Amino acid sequence: MEQPKNNLKIISDKKNARVILPNMLTLIGVCIGLTSIRFALDGKFEFAIIAIIFAALIDGLDGRIARLIKGTSKVGKELDSLTDMISFGVAPAFIMYFWKLNTLGRFGWLVCLIYVICVALRLARFNVNSDQDPSWRDNFFEGVPSPAGGILVLTPLIISVTDFNFINLNYNIVVPTFFIITSLLLISKFPSYSLKKIVIQRKATIFLLFGIVLFFGLLLIYPFKVIAISSILYLLMLPISFIHFQKLKKQNIDQNNSDDDDLEDIL
Repeated sequence: MEQPKNNLKIISDKKNARVILPNMLTLIGVCIGLTSIRFALDGKFEFAIIAIIFAALIDGLDGRIARLIKGTSKVGKELDSLTDMISFGVAPAFIMYFWKLNTLGRFGWLVCLIYVICVALRLARFNVNSDQDPSWRDNFFEGVPSPAGGILVLTPLIISVTDFNFINLNYNIVVPTFFIITSLLLISKFPSYSLKKIVIQRKATIFLLFGIVLFFGLLLIYPFKVIAISSILYLLMLPISFIHFQKLKKQNIDQNNSDDDDLEDIL
């Protein structure tokens, strides 16, 4: 008598561990993102900012760790997107609403809704495009990534908790402006640098390590000043990334045309 086939696939404990570790980091990011909302409810906006920054650091680590230990999975990919939605979509919107946008009435709430919707659309597009074949375009994001967007909309709040006395801002205008601009950047096709596949030459490794140590050292000493300056520098880098993208695009088109001409000569 033929024995029934066992369709259950047993996964080794080693592979289970590789998948669970990055997913645990992702879930920690969810908890930190939700906790930032709690800090904002209590009026502890400095702690709310720090929580979002920690969530961004974890978001940058979980995927790299998953690829490093070969623990990537479809569940991890979807979980990462849901975490980004909470930590860099919902949480920053609530933080800024409790801080300033609630004084603008219905318009303030509308701005929050627009931003969260744009984050959702941006993440959905990213999940679809991530299944495409690798190319030179992988060095760029299509639009601003959600972690950067979450920090950008917090920039007015971050500036307010620093002692940049020379900056006098009308936050009732600045905050909605940052929200609208960031929302448009999220859903746009504006190219922004992606550091996921950056290649560092061995000679430059020591300078990279020095820069990382210096950055985090300054971040520990002057946290809000460093974050505010980094946000402004990121905005200034966007035109540079656009020019670089167009240059690479032109080179790729010229290379394809040259290959086609060579093929015609052979035929």
